[in-house]
This record gives sequence, C-alpha cells and structure tokens, in this order.
Amino acid sequence: MDQIQLLWAYQQADVEVSRMENSIKRSPNRQKLVKYRDYLVSQQNVMKRIEGEVSAMADRLEVLKDAVSMTEDQYRALKQKMENEPAENAETVQQYMNEAKRFLNNLTAYEQEIKRIRKDAADRERLQHDVKVRAAKAKAEFDKLKVAYDAEFKEKSVELEELKKKAAELAKPIEPAYMEKYENIKRHSFPPLAKLNNDQCTGCNMSLPSAVTRKIKAGEMIECETCGRLLIII
Repeated sequence: MDQIQLLWAYQQADVEVSRMENSIKRSPNRQKLVKYRDYLVSQQNVMKRIEGEVSAMADRLEVLKDAVSMTEDQYRALKQKMENEPAENAETVQQYMNEAKRFLNNLTAYEQEIKRIRKDAADRERLQHDVKVRAAKAKAEFDKLKVAYDAEFKEKSVELEELKKKAAELAKPIEPAYMEKYENIKRHSFPPLAKLNNDQCTGCNMSLPSAVTRKIKAGEMIECETCGRLLIII
C-alpha cells in the first residue's frame, strides 16, 4: 500500500474522531448546560448590580439624614434667634421669612428624596428576591442536567479515546512528509484528501486536466488546483 493509500485509511479514522468530538461538543445536554450557565452568570451580574445600587442608596440615605439633622438644627437656631432678636423692621422680617422658607424647602426636598430612595430600595429588594428564586431554579436544573451530561460525556470519551488510538496506529506507517502535508491542508480543508473521479475533484467538484490522473498513477503527490486537497484515485 503506497503512502497516499495509507493516508486515505488514516483519514477515515481521523474523520470518525472528528465526528465524535463534534458529537460531544454539540450534545443537546451540553448546549442546555451552556445556556443555563450563561443564564446563571447573567443573574449573578444582575445581583451584583442591585447590591451596588442598594449600597449607593444606603450611602445617600446617610448623607440625607445628616443633611436633615443639620437643617433642623439651623431652623431651630433661626427660631431661637427670632425670639432673642425680634425683627425691628420689615426688611428683617423678610430676611427671617426667607431663611425659614429656605430651611423648610430643603427639609421638604430631603424628605421627598428619602421617600423615593426607600421606595426604590424596596423595589430592588423584591427584584433581588425574584432573581434569587429564578437563579435557584436554574441552578437545580443545571445540577440535574450535569449529572446526565457527565455520564454521557464519560461514555463518549471512552469511545473517542478508542478512535484516537485506532487513528494513531494507522498513522505509524505514514512518512512524516505526507503527514505534515495532511495536517497543513487540514487547517483549511477537512477532510484533506479527496478522490479524483473522471478527472473531477470530489472535494470541490472542479474538473482537472487529464494529465493529473497520469501523475497520480505515477505516484506523485498532487493537490487540487482549486481546493488544495491531496488527490487519490481509488
């Protein structure tokens, strides 16, 4: 058996290895696991975002509480001043009224913002609870599915190793130059070998000069001019 024929036999085994690897990668259980994993990651990101927002709200509430306390102190100080230093003219009265109004407006604004933040925080707590519930259900499904996939993967992995061993045995008598050519072509075209039938490459269906057939029969290593596959006549 010449080198091209040995390479053809190796390719049959290599194709089976590739099919099994693709079968493992494209397993429906694996695809579902990937979706569950991506969903759980997205929910973790949502939880982190909510936690960050709640933390920022808590910080803002502390700032507002301090602002309310300070404004109340200022308002009480103003009232004390008004009692200790009664207004003697309309201008002073207006000044006191303006300061009191400013303090009261600030207090109202602070109270409204505090109320809004507490409502937003309550909304996020409910959202956080819903996210945890959905994530817990998804995690339970993920764990159950992973048991099934692990069993499937183990079984297919054993079969894959057997196919790889078979391919490795078939590769032993092949000269390095031919194997190197095979691997180079494999990077852009798989399978790397194609039959030549009636002067036509079965890899890309392009017609080739009749002289190609003669060269192959003479033992030359010939590649398709169009797709670059090694050609074999069987």
